[in-house]
Amino acid sequence: MTGKIHIGIGGWTFEPWRGVFYPEGLTQKRELEYASRKLTSIEINGTYYSSFKPASWAKWRDETPDGFVFAMKASRFCTNRRVLADAAESVNRFVSQGLVELRDRLGPINWQFMATKKFDPEDIESFLKLLPREAGKLPLRHALEVRHPSFQDDRFYDLCRKYKVAIVYAHDKDFPEIDEHTADFTYARLMGTEEKIKTGYKPADLDKWAKRAKAWAKNGDAFIYFISGAKVRNPAAAMALIERV
Repeated sequence: MTGKIHIGIGGWTFEPWRGVFYPEGLTQKRELEYASRKLTSIEINGTYYSSFKPASWAKWRDETPDGFVFAMKASRFCTNRRVLADAAESVNRFVSQGLVELRDRLGPINWQFMATKKFDPEDIESFLKLLPREAGKLPLRHALEVRHPSFQDDRFYDLCRKYKVAIVYAHDKDFPEIDEHTADFTYARLMGTEEKIKTGYKPADLDKWAKRAKAWAKNGDAFIYFISGAKVRNPAAAMALIERV
């Protein structure tokens, strides 16, 4: 393999995880510390709804071990708009809020679009041009999570290759599954965990995901997150996949 495989969940604060994933009696302020030692990455979801001060990013960095990496969802104010070319100010505000304080914990940014957003070549290219390649001398990696079937288009794949932006592979029955190599890393969100299965996915399915993760890693780092689905099972699914890779 030429890349590292990073596996985790979305966020780290979720009440049903207490007593299931988090040990009884663990204080909430230590949940990130605990989760980051059981998983190898976490996608920060709160950044989709609000911004954070540099001190918060630095605190998250200090609570996690060497080798741990955060991904993050970009602000909805960047992507939930009719004309993406008008997002420059919002994009700059998001990138400059202090995420560089993560330093070596800084992973890719997920720019998620609404399911109603359709593919428009000029509109999407205008947005791709806005994405900065670095912040505070740290390189930035970008991924687009698209949810409308119109994005299953070779023109979209070519644009992402041109700007070296990954396309999020979303495993969900409601969204198109696009597995195209367009950047030097892979970003996957697996949304099919089931509550009746302790590990979220059946062992045979986890074996398949492990095989796929290793294939993705041949093209660079792979970031894989168990999101949505039976959320209470996502940490167990992530740990089970980590054991397999």
